Amino acid sequence: MLKGSFIPPRSQRELRDLTRHRTQLVEEKARAANRIHKVLQDTNIKLSSVATDVLGASGRAMLEALITGEEDPVKLADLAQRKLRGKIPQLEKALEGHLTEHHRFMLKLLWKQLAQQEELIAELDRKIEEQTRPFEAEIDRLDAVPGVDRRVAEVVLAEVGPDMKAFPTHENLVSWAGMCPGNEESAGKRVRKRITPGNRWLKRTLAQATWAASHSKNSYLAAQYRRLAGRRGKKRALIAVGHSILVIFYHMLKTGTTYTDLGGDFFDRLEPQRLTRYYVKRLESLGHKVTLESCAAA
Repeated sequence: MLKGSFIPPRSQRELRDLTRHRTQLVEEKARAANRIHKVLQDTNIKLSSVATDVLGASGRAMLEALITGEEDPVKLADLAQRKLRGKIPQLEKALEGHLTEHHRFMLKLLWKQLAQQEELIAELDRKIEEQTRPFEAEIDRLDAVPGVDRRVAEVVLAEVGPDMKAFPTHENLVSWAGMCPGNEESAGKRVRKRITPGNRWLKRTLAQATWAASHSKNSYLAAQYRRLAGRRGKKRALIAVGHSILVIFYHMLKTGTTYTDLGGDFFDRLEPQRLTRYYVKRLESLGHKVTLESCAAA
Protein backbone atom coordinates (compact mmCIF):
# COMPACT_ATOMS: atom_id res chain seq x y z
CA MET A 1 0.00 0.00 0.00
CA LEU A 2 3.00 2.30 0.42
CA LYS A 3 4.60 4.01 -2.53
CA GLY A 4 8.24 3.16 -3.19
CA SER A 5 10.97 5.70 -2.53
CA PHE A 6 12.66 7.52 -5.39
CA ILE A 7 15.79 5.47 -6.09
CA PRO A 8 17.61 6.72 -9.19
CA PRO A 9 19.48 4.31 -11.50
CA ARG A 10 23.16 3.54 -10.95
CA SER A 11 24.37 5.92 -13.68
CA GLN A 12 22.52 8.81 -12.03
CA ARG A 13 23.83 7.88 -8.57
CA GLU A 14 27.38 7.92 -9.96
CA LEU A 15 26.75 11.34 -11.49
CA ARG A 16 25.47 12.52 -8.11
CA ASP A 17 28.72 11.45 -6.46
CA LEU A 18 30.69 13.47 -8.99
CA THR A 19 28.60 16.68 -8.78
CA ARG A 20 28.38 16.56 -4.97
CA HIS A 21 32.12 16.05 -4.62
CA ARG A 22 32.71 18.96 -6.99
CA THR A 23 30.46 21.15 -4.85
CA GLN A 24 32.47 20.27 -1.76
CA LEU A 25 35.74 21.02 -3.55
CA VAL A 26 34.42 24.41 -4.70
CA GLU A 27 33.54 25.22 -1.07
CA GLU A 28 37.01 24.15 0.07
CA LYS A 29 38.54 26.34 -2.62
CA ALA A 30 36.50 29.30 -1.35
CA ARG A 31 37.74 28.62 2.19
CA ALA A 32 41.36 28.51 0.98
CA ALA A 33 40.84 31.82 -0.86
CA ASN A 34 39.42 33.36 2.33
CA ARG A 35 42.45 32.17 4.29
CA ILE A 36 44.77 33.79 1.71
CA HIS A 37 42.80 37.00 2.12
CA LYS A 38 43.14 36.73 5.92
CA VAL A 39 46.94 36.31 5.71
CA LEU A 40 47.18 39.36 3.44
CA GLN A 41 45.12 41.40 5.89
CA ASP A 42 47.43 40.28 8.71
CA THR A 43 50.40 41.67 6.76
CA ASN A 44 48.54 44.97 6.22
CA ILE A 45 48.38 44.35 2.45
CA LYS A 46 44.98 45.68 1.35
CA LEU A 47 44.88 44.24 -2.16
CA SER A 48 41.15 43.49 -1.91
CA SER A 49 40.36 47.18 -1.37
CA VAL A 50 41.61 47.96 -4.90
CA ALA A 51 41.20 44.72 -6.88
CA THR A 52 37.69 43.28 -7.11
CA ASP A 53 39.02 39.73 -7.48
CA VAL A 54 42.15 38.99 -5.45
CA LEU A 55 42.55 35.70 -7.32
CA GLY A 56 42.20 37.24 -10.77
CA ALA A 57 45.04 37.31 -13.29
CA SER A 58 46.64 40.41 -11.73
CA GLY A 59 46.12 39.24 -8.15
CA ARG A 60 47.64 35.83 -8.86
CA ALA A 61 50.73 37.40 -10.42
CA MET A 62 51.20 39.63 -7.36
CA LEU A 63 50.67 36.74 -4.94
CA GLU A 64 53.23 34.59 -6.76
CA ALA A 65 55.71 37.47 -6.60
CA LEU A 66 55.07 37.90 -2.86
CA ILE A 67 55.63 34.18 -2.28
CA THR A 68 58.94 34.23 -4.17
CA GLY A 69 60.23 37.11 -2.02
CA GLU A 70 59.31 40.33 -3.86
CA GLU A 71 58.27 43.11 -1.44
CA ASP A 72 58.69 46.32 -3.46
CA PRO A 73 55.14 47.73 -3.86
CA VAL A 74 56.12 49.56 -7.08
CA LYS A 75 57.27 46.34 -8.76
CA LEU A 76 54.26 44.43 -7.41
CA ALA A 77 51.81 47.06 -8.66
CA ASP A 78 53.45 46.97 -12.11
CA LEU A 79 52.22 43.37 -12.45
CA ALA A 80 48.64 44.66 -12.84
CA GLN A 81 46.91 43.83 -16.11
CA ARG A 82 44.22 45.43 -18.27
CA LYS A 83 41.81 47.74 -16.41
CA LEU A 84 43.66 47.33 -13.12
CA ARG A 85 46.66 49.19 -14.60
CA GLY A 86 44.61 52.36 -14.25
CA LYS A 87 44.78 51.89 -10.46
CA ILE A 88 48.56 51.49 -10.12
CA PRO A 89 48.92 54.46 -7.69
CA GLN A 90 46.27 52.96 -5.39
CA LEU A 91 47.86 49.51 -5.74
CA GLU A 92 51.26 50.84 -4.66
CA LYS A 93 49.74 52.12 -1.42
CA ALA A 94 47.65 48.96 -0.88
CA LEU A 95 50.71 46.70 -1.32
CA GLU A 96 52.76 48.40 1.37
CA GLY A 97 52.82 45.78 4.12
CA HIS A 98 55.01 43.84 6.52
CA LEU A 99 55.45 40.34 5.11
CA THR A 100 57.34 38.04 7.48
CA GLU A 101 58.78 34.58 6.81
CA HIS A 102 55.78 33.06 8.58
CA HIS A 103 53.34 34.91 6.31
CA ARG A 104 55.28 33.83 3.23
CA PHE A 105 55.22 30.20 4.37
CA MET A 106 51.45 30.33 4.97
CA LEU A 107 50.83 31.92 1.58
CA LYS A 108 52.98 29.28 -0.12
CA LEU A 109 51.09 26.48 1.64
CA LEU A 110 47.66 27.92 0.83
CA TRP A 111 48.73 28.57 -2.77
CA LYS A 112 49.62 24.88 -3.21
CA GLN A 113 46.29 23.88 -1.66
CA LEU A 114 44.38 26.21 -3.98
CA ALA A 115 46.20 24.92 -7.07
CA GLN A 116 45.50 21.31 -6.09
CA GLN A 117 41.80 22.02 -5.56
CA GLU A 118 41.52 23.79 -8.92
CA GLU A 119 43.19 20.83 -10.63
CA LEU A 120 40.77 18.38 -8.98
CA ILE A 121 37.76 20.55 -9.92
CA ALA A 122 38.94 20.66 -13.55
CA GLU A 123 39.34 16.86 -13.54
CA LEU A 124 35.82 16.45 -12.14
CA ASP A 125 34.46 18.86 -14.76
CA ARG A 126 35.89 16.68 -17.51
CA LYS A 127 34.47 13.50 -15.96
CA ILE A 128 31.02 15.04 -15.43
CA GLU A 129 30.99 16.33 -19.02
CA GLU A 130 31.77 12.80 -20.18
CA GLN A 131 28.97 11.35 -18.02
CA THR A 132 26.39 13.89 -19.21
CA ARG A 133 27.24 13.61 -22.92
CA PRO A 134 24.03 11.64 -23.66
CA PHE A 135 22.01 14.54 -22.21
CA GLU A 136 23.51 17.43 -24.18
CA ALA A 137 20.10 18.34 -25.62
CA GLU A 138 18.55 18.61 -22.13
CA ILE A 139 21.49 20.66 -20.85
CA ASP A 140 21.24 23.08 -23.78
CA ARG A 141 17.52 23.59 -23.13
CA LEU A 142 17.98 24.14 -19.39
CA ASP A 143 20.87 26.52 -20.06
CA ALA A 144 18.42 28.89 -21.80
CA VAL A 145 16.73 29.72 -18.46
CA PRO A 146 18.05 33.00 -16.95
CA GLY A 147 20.56 32.37 -14.17
CA VAL A 148 21.20 28.79 -15.25
CA ASP A 149 24.55 27.61 -16.61
CA ARG A 150 25.97 24.21 -17.43
CA ARG A 151 26.91 23.44 -13.84
CA VAL A 152 23.37 24.10 -12.61
CA ALA A 153 21.94 21.90 -15.38
CA GLU A 154 24.38 19.11 -14.47
CA VAL A 155 23.35 19.21 -10.81
CA VAL A 156 19.65 19.11 -11.75
CA LEU A 157 20.20 16.08 -13.97
CA ALA A 158 22.24 14.39 -11.24
CA GLU A 159 19.74 15.01 -8.43
CA VAL A 160 16.42 14.76 -10.29
CA GLY A 161 17.30 12.92 -13.49
CA PRO A 162 16.16 13.52 -17.07
CA ASP A 163 13.03 11.37 -16.65
CA MET A 164 10.12 12.89 -14.71
CA LYS A 165 8.12 9.66 -14.40
CA ALA A 166 9.00 9.42 -10.70
CA PHE A 167 7.13 12.72 -10.08
CA PRO A 168 3.47 12.72 -11.25
CA THR A 169 3.19 16.52 -10.95
CA HIS A 170 5.52 19.44 -10.41
CA GLU A 171 4.11 19.77 -6.88
CA ASN A 172 5.58 16.36 -6.06
CA LEU A 173 9.00 17.40 -7.33
CA VAL A 174 8.96 20.73 -5.47
CA SER A 175 7.92 19.00 -2.24
CA TRP A 176 10.63 16.35 -2.65
CA ALA A 177 13.25 19.04 -3.22
CA GLY A 178 12.11 21.02 -0.16
CA MET A 179 11.34 24.19 -2.12
CA CYS A 180 7.85 24.73 -0.67
CA PRO A 181 6.51 25.60 2.82
CA GLY A 182 5.87 22.85 5.33
CA ASN A 183 2.31 21.73 6.04
CA GLU A 184 2.12 21.37 9.81
CA GLU A 185 -1.19 22.15 11.52
CA SER A 186 -2.43 22.05 15.09
CA ALA A 187 -6.07 22.62 16.01
CA GLY A 188 -6.78 23.82 12.49
CA LYS A 189 -3.97 26.39 12.56
CA ARG A 190 -0.77 26.25 10.57
CA VAL A 191 2.16 26.21 12.97
CA ARG A 192 5.00 26.14 10.45
CA LYS A 193 5.67 28.06 7.27
CA ARG A 194 9.36 27.28 6.82
CA ILE A 195 10.50 25.14 3.92
CA THR A 196 11.11 21.44 4.50
CA PRO A 197 14.64 19.88 4.59
CA GLY A 198 14.38 18.27 1.14
CA ASN A 199 17.44 17.84 -1.07
CA ARG A 200 20.09 20.26 0.19
CA TRP A 201 22.32 19.84 -2.86
CA LEU A 202 19.51 20.81 -5.22
CA LYS A 203 18.29 23.65 -3.00
CA ARG A 204 21.77 25.17 -2.83
CA THR A 205 22.12 25.07 -6.60
CA LEU A 206 18.66 26.57 -7.15
CA ALA A 207 19.51 29.40 -4.74
CA GLN A 208 22.65 30.20 -6.75
CA ALA A 209 20.67 30.11 -10.00
CA THR A 210 18.01 32.39 -8.49
CA TRP A 211 20.58 34.94 -7.37
CA ALA A 212 22.05 35.02 -10.88
CA ALA A 213 18.57 35.24 -12.43
CA SER A 214 17.64 38.17 -10.18
CA HIS A 215 20.43 40.20 -11.83
CA SER A 216 19.42 39.35 -15.39
CA LYS A 217 17.93 42.10 -17.54
CA ASN A 218 14.35 42.16 -18.83
CA SER A 219 13.44 38.66 -17.61
CA TYR A 220 10.37 37.31 -15.87
CA LEU A 221 12.39 35.72 -13.06
CA ALA A 222 14.17 38.99 -12.25
CA ALA A 223 10.83 40.83 -12.20
CA GLN A 224 9.36 38.16 -9.92
CA TYR A 225 12.31 38.44 -7.53
CA ARG A 226 12.08 42.26 -7.30
CA ARG A 227 8.30 42.08 -6.84
CA LEU A 228 8.57 39.64 -3.92
CA ALA A 229 11.75 41.00 -2.31
CA GLY A 230 10.09 44.37 -1.68
CA ARG A 231 7.11 42.83 0.13
CA ARG A 232 8.38 39.58 1.65
CA GLY A 233 12.13 40.04 1.93
CA LYS A 234 15.07 38.77 -0.09
CA LYS A 235 15.24 35.30 1.47
CA ARG A 236 11.59 34.47 0.80
CA ALA A 237 11.92 35.89 -2.71
CA LEU A 238 14.95 33.66 -3.26
CA ILE A 239 12.97 30.54 -2.33
CA ALA A 240 9.92 31.58 -4.37
CA VAL A 241 11.92 32.20 -7.55
CA GLY A 242 13.87 28.97 -6.98
CA HIS A 243 10.49 27.22 -6.79
CA SER A 244 9.55 28.75 -10.14
CA ILE A 245 12.84 27.67 -11.73
CA LEU A 246 12.32 24.09 -10.54
CA VAL A 247 8.77 24.06 -11.96
CA ILE A 248 10.19 25.33 -15.27
CA PHE A 249 12.76 22.53 -15.22
CA TYR A 250 10.05 19.95 -14.56
CA HIS A 251 7.93 20.89 -17.55
CA MET A 252 10.92 21.32 -19.86
CA LEU A 253 12.25 17.85 -19.01
CA LYS A 254 8.83 16.20 -19.08
CA THR A 255 7.56 17.64 -22.35
CA GLY A 256 10.87 18.40 -24.09
CA THR A 257 9.88 22.03 -24.70
CA THR A 258 12.23 25.02 -24.87
CA TYR A 259 12.16 27.99 -22.51
CA THR A 260 10.17 31.05 -23.52
CA ASP A 261 10.56 34.08 -21.26
CA LEU A 262 7.42 36.00 -20.32
CA GLY A 263 9.36 39.27 -20.24
CA GLY A 264 10.35 41.69 -17.52
CA ASP A 265 7.10 43.65 -17.93
CA PHE A 266 4.86 40.61 -17.41
CA PHE A 267 3.46 41.80 -14.07
CA ASP A 268 2.91 45.30 -15.46
CA ARG A 269 0.87 43.84 -18.31
CA LEU A 270 -1.01 41.58 -15.90
CA GLU A 271 -2.85 44.38 -14.08
CA PRO A 272 -2.29 47.67 -15.94
CA GLN A 273 -5.22 49.47 -14.27
CA ARG A 274 -3.98 48.72 -10.77
CA LEU A 275 -0.47 49.86 -11.69
CA THR A 276 -1.84 53.06 -13.22
CA ARG A 277 -3.78 53.86 -10.04
CA TYR A 278 -0.68 53.21 -7.95
CA TYR A 279 1.53 55.61 -9.91
CA VAL A 280 -1.16 58.29 -10.06
CA LYS A 281 -1.54 58.08 -6.28
CA ARG A 282 2.24 58.34 -5.82
CA LEU A 283 2.45 61.42 -8.06
CA GLU A 284 -0.47 63.08 -6.27
CA SER A 285 1.17 62.42 -2.90
CA LEU A 286 4.20 64.34 -4.21
CA GLY A 287 2.03 67.37 -4.95
CA HIS A 288 1.39 66.87 -8.67
CA LYS A 289 -1.92 67.14 -10.47
CA VAL A 290 -2.26 64.17 -12.81
CA THR A 291 -4.37 64.10 -15.96
CA LEU A 292 -4.44 60.84 -17.91
CA GLU A 293 -4.86 60.69 -21.65
CA SER A 294 -4.85 57.39 -23.53
CA CYS A 295 -2.54 57.07 -26.51
CA ALA A 296 -4.06 56.05 -29.85
CA ALA A 297 -2.84 52.68 -31.15
CA ALA A 298 -0.14 53.12 -33.77
